[in-house]
Amino acid sequence: MAAKPRPLDAEADALARAEALNAACGELHPREIIERAVTRQFAGEIAAVSSFGADSAVLLHMIAQVDHALPVIFLDTGKHFGETLEYRDALASDLGLSNLRIVTPEEAALKRDDPDGKLHLSNTDACCAIRKVEPMARGVEPFSAWFTGRKRFQAATRAALPAFEAVGPRIRINPLARWSAGDLADYMRDHGLRENPLVAYGYLSIGCFPCTQPVKPGEDARSGRWAGQAKTECGIHLAGLDRALSN
Repeated sequence: MAAKPRPLDAEADALARAEALNAACGELHPREIIERAVTRQFAGEIAAVSSFGADSAVLLHMIAQVDHALPVIFLDTGKHFGETLEYRDALASDLGLSNLRIVTPEEAALKRDDPDGKLHLSNTDACCAIRKVEPMARGVEPFSAWFTGRKRFQAATRAALPAFEAVGPRIRINPLARWSAGDLADYMRDHGLRENPLVAYGYLSIGCFPCTQPVKPGEDARSGRWAGQAKTECGIHLAGLDRALSN
């Protein structure tokens, strides 16, 4: 019997696999990337992660065309705009998504570290760790791979975003990485997709309501997140996600 791969072996294997997948199909149309991943490369072992934010409908529409029962993980931080929660349910119904999985922060961690719900006022990194990173790590743990809707144009920190990334022993897939804001708008219009209502008010990247504001003209799509701070990512899309799991 073959020995179970050690963590470092599994991480090296994931890195090699991501590089091979980028070389083989990283430049394909997003729909083709999704179809290959769902039906061949990670069949039965893949999910999607969605914030049901500004342009989430594009990725979710493509996924629904391939497999409307694919698990879609939504992270309910307890700090979402009410409009986002309503949009989540309406869009899932529109697209026939039948396997929405909602993950939430651990109650014990909230009681211990954020009992009054105001941790974001003093330590946004700690708040994100409790409300976003650890729950998301739990959400993707059962899967070998997952889709995200991240794009290169959203921020300078994402300018070199590949279609396939290794995250510990798993693979994160960004089918829309190369698409522009114009590509997304065209797709939304062509397919008559429902838009998050906050977009009309200038929210081009939508997270938790205490840390999100409308984008100013000429700024990148994520400039309204943690405005005035050096922080640009909550942590769920960083390399150490798998290490956030509670022991």
